[in-house]
Amino acid sequence: MNDTPGWASPGSAPSDGQDSGASGSPDAAGRPDPAQQPAQPAQPAERPGAQPQGPGVKWSKEQPPPGQWSAPAGSPPGRASGPTPPPPPPGPGWGARPPAQGGYGGPGGYGYGGPGGPGGYGGPGWGGPGGHRPGAWGAGWGGPPPAAKPGVIPLRPLGLGEILDGAVSTMRAHWRTVLGISLAVAVVTQVISILVQRLALDGSVRGNALDNSHATPGELLRAMRDTMFGSGILFVVTTVGTVLATALLTTVTSRAVLGKPVTLGEAWRDARPQVLRLFGLILLLLVICLGVFAVGLVPGIVIGAAGSPIAGAAVAFLGILGTAVVALWLAIRFCLASPALMLEKQGIKKAMGRSAKLVRDSWWRIFGIQLLAVLIVAIVSAVIGIPFGLVAAAFNDGGFAGLLDGSADPGWTYLIISGIGAVIGSMITLPISAGVTVLLYIDQRIRREGLDIELARAAGVQGQTPGTPASGS
Repeated sequence: MNDTPGWASPGSAPSDGQDSGASGSPDAAGRPDPAQQPAQPAQPAERPGAQPQGPGVKWSKEQPPPGQWSAPAGSPPGRASGPTPPPPPPGPGWGARPPAQGGYGGPGGYGYGGPGGPGGYGGPGWGGPGGHRPGAWGAGWGGPPPAAKPGVIPLRPLGLGEILDGAVSTMRAHWRTVLGISLAVAVVTQVISILVQRLALDGSVRGNALDNSHATPGELLRAMRDTMFGSGILFVVTTVGTVLATALLTTVTSRAVLGKPVTLGEAWRDARPQVLRLFGLILLLLVICLGVFAVGLVPGIVIGAAGSPIAGAAVAFLGILGTAVVALWLAIRFCLASPALMLEKQGIKKAMGRSAKLVRDSWWRIFGIQLLAVLIVAIVSAVIGIPFGLVAAAFNDGGFAGLLDGSADPGWTYLIISGIGAVIGSMITLPISAGVTVLLYIDQRIRREGLDIELARAAGVQGQTPGTPASGS
């Protein structure tokens, strides 16, 4: 038994040799039973009147009268101040209170919320009277405190719902800038697309040279040339618009994470130095993907040219399947290169290396989030575009049947109405796509590099650390 008073383990007997089941009635001399009284500190041997005590008994021979010895909270031990109040009921602390037996929680001891005296944890202790109330230490462990949230996301590793919500919250918080960027890009892209479809592709469509079995080789070549030219223009215009929207929306989303406002002019000034590099990055990734598909097609083409068209087609089909898997793996591996290039002011090669490093060991998670974002974008585009397409077909020459069987060309009315639907859809889908990619990049850097600390400092919450609530969040 440890002879130091007040450090008895919870639930243990007050002293060795005492009967724990003895009643608390006074003995024949009128003194309380020592087995039921808390242990008192041993008096120094030099003190007059001190009596030597054995190792098993810690009690002074001079005891107060029965019923007058108590040590309520806030009064020194030994002062007579009325009967001892009953212990409070168990609170929502770390667990059940230990029994008040001179150790933890006893009168004058180091208790966890018992009615102990001054100097110990029992008086102003954890969860006891006068101490911390429920909700602090006495309320138990309720999980980590919320992270600082100066902007659209909390500064900690993000879940799927928080990434999607952050992309939508960016649209709501900075709707003027976000919708202005998306609207401008979508309108310019659709106007050029309508002009190309009506002027560059209309002649080849009306001539039906590609569907005419009696067409001369010259007519077929001209039709193919016009079709490839128009499709190339559409591809370039769409790529340019997507790159510009991605560059500007990346800057807006990064500001939204910090809770800072941004105008269209500020977003352009921030993104302009990296726009050409972003074009180069997108073109390089397209060339890589096309090169992968070409490698898969070459064996089938060679076998077919050697005189085995069926075997060549089968080999080409298998090659396309295999290269599609490789192309998808590369696309996810480098999907974070765009925000790395824009936000870190990196070159093309370093941005691709940063993306590969951040995606490593998280390929499936990033693939799932990006796939879900693509499905959401496709559903939103369909929900908005299909009604406009039906209305456009109804006003087109030849109606629905003419468009389905190819006997009627898409007129100006059809192209304009369907273009309006495409503009509205792009206003919503472009910010979602760009926002998800940027927030994925930020999330991976928080998980790998502790970016949340730097973001908290940049947001002006230096006094807050990750995992603590920020004022006003």
